[in-house]
Amino acid sequence: MTDLSDLGSSAFWRVNPKDADPQETREWLNAFDAMVEAEGRERATYLLRRLLDHARKRQVQLPPVLNTPYRNSVDLVDQPQFPGNLDTELRLSSIVRWNALAMVVRANRANPELGGHIASYASAADLFEVGFNHFFRAGPAGEKSGAGGGDLVYFQPHSATGVYSRAFLEGRLSEEQLAHYRRETAGVASDTPPGSSGSLTPAHHGRGLSSYPHPWLMPDFWQFPTGSMGLGPIQAIYQARFMKYLAGRGILDTAGRKVWAFAGDGEMDEPESLAGLSLAAREGLDNLIVVVNCNLQRLDGPVRGNGSVSQALEGLYAGAGWARDGGRLVPDLRRHRRPFQPRAFLQQISRTAGARRAHVR
Repeated sequence: MTDLSDLGSSAFWRVNPKDADPQETREWLNAFDAMVEAEGRERATYLLRRLLDHARKRQVQLPPVLNTPYRNSVDLVDQPQFPGNLDTELRLSSIVRWNALAMVVRANRANPELGGHIASYASAADLFEVGFNHFFRAGPAGEKSGAGGGDLVYFQPHSATGVYSRAFLEGRLSEEQLAHYRRETAGVASDTPPGSSGSLTPAHHGRGLSSYPHPWLMPDFWQFPTGSMGLGPIQAIYQARFMKYLAGRGILDTAGRKVWAFAGDGEMDEPESLAGLSLAAREGLDNLIVVVNCNLQRLDGPVRGNGSVSQALEGLYAGAGWARDGGRLVPDLRRHRRPFQPRAFLQQISRTAGARRAHVR
């Protein structure tokens, strides 16, 4: 195939036609660079918008604007120095990932019917650890509301093993609890049956760990239930909206608090994961960050299509009006985002380099 003139607009980013006049192209690019340097990015955005409008009037075919090149969205020169100790954090992440795997394997050796998830957290471990170490802001002890209440995090249900493993490393869970993974009712029975008249006693009185995040089964550990799949993203959207409502009405000061939702690309197939995307953009939920781990796992079948999962998801978020990022989580998440805009962070794992290297959009 040599004639690319009949290709649809979807081919613009995948197959680039031969440049008929490289010198003219270079002159246009140089002029654009000079304008950005002299008048700033806002002026550049305005001119690009005018050019797009003019091209539509002239019935010029436009390339898709819902996908960006398959690379980190933050240039290397714009990335600040990593604020932590990479060697120490790498060792801690490796320990947490190993303990999560060992917990699931040991539980299934004793009871093969228990099941469990290994690959989900193995691929998301770096996202979780960077979040715990550098992003999630906890409130003071005992403070769960107001501006001092800290961030709210909706964890991917199938990555709960990693949260348990990290809590064990921190001393918040015992080895006995890890030994009863997916057997949260094992051990001491409840003195008061759950749901009895006048009782607010949680159902969990055992010494094990629930399969997925669930505050009823583990009230002293989990804050939000996120399983079945899809519940985390939509709950996070409405949580962020409600916090904006409370602040707008002067009922509660929620300034500085963020709502985080972690999901997998398979979870984004669920209707609940996508149902609130336009609402988040329409309501200007800039207190919301959704992190999607594109590890090519879908529970209802193989990955469909022949394109990039992260670019397909980028199109969904872009069409709904979200800011999109890819690559490393960086300490300044305000880059490349308009005011009052929710943010989606998309990471895709390289199969050749393993879970520690990501090639994103």
